[in-house]
Amino acid sequence: MRTSTAGRVGQYAALLGYLVFLAFPFLWLLSIAFKSPRELGSLHPTWIPRDPTLDNFRQAFDEQPLLRAAGNSLLAALGAALIAVLIATPLAYVMARRRGLLARAATGWVVVSQAFPLVLVIIPLFLVLKNLRLINSLFGLVLVYVVWALPFALWMLVGYVRAVPEELEEAAAVDGAGRLRTLVSVTAPLLAPGIVATALFAFITAWNEFFFALVLLKTPEKQTLPVVLTHFIGAEGVADLGPLAAAAFLATLPSLVVFALIQRRITSGMLAGAVKS
Repeated sequence: MRTSTAGRVGQYAALLGYLVFLAFPFLWLLSIAFKSPRELGSLHPTWIPRDPTLDNFRQAFDEQPLLRAAGNSLLAALGAALIAVLIATPLAYVMARRRGLLARAATGWVVVSQAFPLVLVIIPLFLVLKNLRLINSLFGLVLVYVVWALPFALWMLVGYVRAVPEELEEAAAVDGAGRLRTLVSVTAPLLAPGIVATALFAFITAWNEFFFALVLLKTPEKQTLPVVLTHFIGAEGVADLGPLAAAAFLATLPSLVVFALIQRRITSGMLAGAVKS
């Protein structure tokens, strides 16, 4: 009994430590965003600002076009998520239901592609987009995000497809439904939690991405939010800490809000699928 209690206490302690580890950067960023320049220069920093101020937020919006950059990031992230899901869903269905050499080769490609560093693929992608005249284009950036997110999206959705009983598809085939009709009317509704989770992954990945946007977007009017955040750092590497923290805090909110809105739907969908099966 004592061993069981001690193990449970240890698990809760480890979970609490992990939550503190995850929350520390966000809470510290929030604290800095509301501190005055005088307090930021203090030798004895505190968690709670002594004199909270919104001047950092005002200065951030005055110095940089955050709303325009956020709009560019939103277009790129939504476009990447939508296209990645539309491509990955039928491909994942084929990979999960086919047992041939092609399916195994595609699975191997998904695994190997995750090992490629960004620096290795940026030059070929740049040359391809240059030939297509899509450099300095949000549409070109969306295509890059789709290519980058597609392997992991396939890997996620293949697992969801394999969890759907094949007997349901066989029953639909007996009723005269073709492959496409079965995928749309039978399999896709059961894959809704997986599709939502995959879209969320693609959205957050594109929203937070920096390297591709820095290389492919040249004009300030088309730059995304992560690139604009670097403008708060001067030529000598000195950061305007208060406005930078305020802008970075605002940049993290969309990802948190999107996840908070759909996480209950993901969980309920998984439980509903488990009950049905």
